[in-house]
Amino acid sequence: MDPMEKTRTAWVLRHVGFEDLGLLAAPLEETGHVIRYWDVWTEDLAAFDPLGPDLLVVLGGPIGVYESDRYPFLAKEIEILRQRLAREMPTLGICLGAQLIATTLGAEVFPSGIKEIGWAPLALTEAGSRSPLRHLEGLPVLHWHGDTLDLPPGSRHLAMTDACAQQAFSVGHHVLGLQFHAEVDAVKGIESWLIGHACEIAGAGLDPRDLRHQTAEVGRGGMARYRAFFTEWLNQLSTGKSEEGNSQRDEAAPGVLLDGPANFAG
Repeated sequence: MDPMEKTRTAWVLRHVGFEDLGLLAAPLEETGHVIRYWDVWTEDLAAFDPLGPDLLVVLGGPIGVYESDRYPFLAKEIEILRQRLAREMPTLGICLGAQLIATTLGAEVFPSGIKEIGWAPLALTEAGSRSPLRHLEGLPVLHWHGDTLDLPPGSRHLAMTDACAQQAFSVGHHVLGLQFHAEVDAVKGIESWLIGHACEIAGAGLDPRDLRHQTAEVGRGGMARYRAFFTEWLNQLSTGKSEEGNSQRDEAAPGVLLDGPANFAG
């Protein structure tokens, strides 16, 4: 598609300014999406039409889905998601966004007992290796969370790590939940994360210099395969099918600095 031919809309619920679309922005534009951020700390979500955008992206943030009494906008986001998911409309959740999708679908989200922070590769399930996630096979991705989730009913389990069994799930071809941060561009670095999450890093007993070094190592491999993952997922929204041509719908505390990049090529 001509990148100048914008025929679709992507609305983005953002919880902190420095956690943005990152590497996802270019594939969205290249697949004809006009991007519109909704910053939850300033926007009136009562004006948000859940069925308005072709694609809804819900980004991460340093709060828990179970804290809606402290952060009332979370309840509004869950209602937005409830209406979209009931109509099987394309929706992507990253970290907190994935947890909000899981909650909306009836799964439990809860503290895992550790902070999984740093770069490390995923272990893909059989379903994950047949999905767009195969582009990330063997690549380190950024993990930054303390909560985890149960798989939502009717979802497909796609990826895991040693520290977190539920790293990615899908529902049909239209919903994707990522516990990790494939959108983060290691070439540009994560300095804003190191500053914005300084208290969390210190509380977990981690050293920002180690995280900075990990990120520089990952950035040397390039980001092409991360973008390929997003591009394929966006393209299959139009067809409703995976690369194999089959529908993807199924019926059925302390900090840990991850080991960092393994062998990979961008």
